[in-house]
Amino acid sequence: MTCIFCDIIAGKQNAYLIYEDKMHIAIMDKYPIHLGHSLVIPREHHEKIIDMSTEDVSSLFAKVPRVAKAILKATGADGFNIGQNNGRAANQIIPHVHVHVIPRYETMSNPWKRRMIANDEELEKLSNKIKNFIKLD
Repeated sequence: MTCIFCDIIAGKQNAYLIYEDKMHIAIMDKYPIHLGHSLVIPREHHEKIIDMSTEDVSSLFAKVPRVAKAILKATGADGFNIGQNNGRAANQIIPHVHVHVIPRYETMSNPWKRRMIANDEELEKLSNKIKNFIKLD
């Protein structure tokens, strides 16, 4: 199976490149939520962020503020969201790690407004379960 991001990195596929270094690229999203929506992508192929080393994840996310500042200046956006999806159930369309930087505007609606309300018992039970798994890692 071919990876569109690997093809872009190899120069086999066109993209609007806004940043690159020896380990990363950043491109404009072809199907943006808002104009300026961009993706920060490691050159090395990993399907999910949990497949990467801690150092590689840190290096990837260290690029996000630089890209976000440039997007804010270029678009005049009032803020931005950072998104990073892992797996099809999380709406990861392309199975190559990437970080979304999405400019946001006070005059436009935010599609992420729907939230559930968890009760204290659920939160306590699940937080303890997660803590135990973190200790095992």
